[in-house]
Amino acid sequence: MSLAEARRLALTAQLSPGAERPNSPPTAAAISRVVDRLALLQIDSVNVLARAHYLPVFSRLGPYDRTILDALTHSGKRRFFEYWAHEASFLPVKHFPLLRWRMEDAKRGLGIYKGLREFAKDKASYVAAVLDQIRSRGPLTARDLAEPGRRVPGWWGWSPGKFALEYLFWTGEITAATRRNFERLYDLTDRVIPSSVYGLAVERAEAIRQLLLLSAGALGVATLGDLRDYFRLPVEDARRALSQLLEDKRLEQVSVQSWRHPGFIVAGTPLPRRPPPCRSLISPFDPLVWERNRAERLFGFSYRIEIYTPAPQRKYGYYVLPFLQGDRYTARVCLKADRANSLLRVNAVHGETTVDQAETVSGLSEELAALARFLGLAGIKVGQKGNLARALRKST
Repeated sequence: MSLAEARRLALTAQLSPGAERPNSPPTAAAISRVVDRLALLQIDSVNVLARAHYLPVFSRLGPYDRTILDALTHSGKRRFFEYWAHEASFLPVKHFPLLRWRMEDAKRGLGIYKGLREFAKDKASYVAAVLDQIRSRGPLTARDLAEPGRRVPGWWGWSPGKFALEYLFWTGEITAATRRNFERLYDLTDRVIPSSVYGLAVERAEAIRQLLLLSAGALGVATLGDLRDYFRLPVEDARRALSQLLEDKRLEQVSVQSWRHPGFIVAGTPLPRRPPPCRSLISPFDPLVWERNRAERLFGFSYRIEIYTPAPQRKYGYYVLPFLQGDRYTARVCLKADRANSLLRVNAVHGETTVDQAETVSGLSEELAALARFLGLAGIKVGQKGNLARALRKST
């Protein structure tokens, strides 16, 4: 498989962001199809532009009503639930049984933070009391708990109540019923997940095989490391699952130009004949770029998020979104939603070398206008930084 073919396959698997956006407002069914295809939406607290889970859907569908996605994650119309997958994520409810093994591991102190494991062991009676509060009182935040106690130094200033809730969340005994100002309200999992799904069980090895297949379908073509990373699967479990999937002919091994390690695709996957006409801004937490080494292998695109880099050392900006055109990333755009002034601020915009700057600016200005509409912002303000800043100011 050539590198160009691998890119086409990866983009097609990821629903060709921006290639065919609907003319009418996206429906709940359209939004659900995106999440089903991606298999998860990563959650992150950074809100300089928009919450992370909203942006991959925008990249595929364009402006949509965010309250629809909220309803699908936090209401009686729920189609998604929260749990640890790639990181904290929204996942289709139907996949709940595929992650029970991770919840069982957590109960044994495996795969969770050391601090949580030690807290649960040392404060078992307190953890049980917190669970009893939720059982009797209904959905609660850490602040709603009776006598939540003092905050613990380190660990983001968590209170003992928050420690207990996070441990119970890992073990699957509670989950997020909804969120209030982005803060989880926890309830018993069997009161949130439909009984038709909650009662299902999938044996650990088969669950991991199914998760690896979901990863392969979402990525298009991927190394074992890429596949394992999608749901953060244990190394040895992932190796055994891959071996079985190859033996069962559910996955096929391929050689990809310039890749050091073999690639894998879902058996029978056809190769796209031409690059999809993608045009979209891509979130730092989007599956297309969250594995930075994969982005470099596929697209020759070296990308790092610089949120935690000291400001003087940042090369491109605080919250930078790559701009995808066709099967190439052509620019990097540092964005901020200035909600007080109803402006989408382009703090910096850098075009990649060897791209047509006029074509990049033209496409980017249209994409920024769509993003501003999506976020409910009235205007766009382009700053001075970056080699495309001057041309973009003229175009917006």
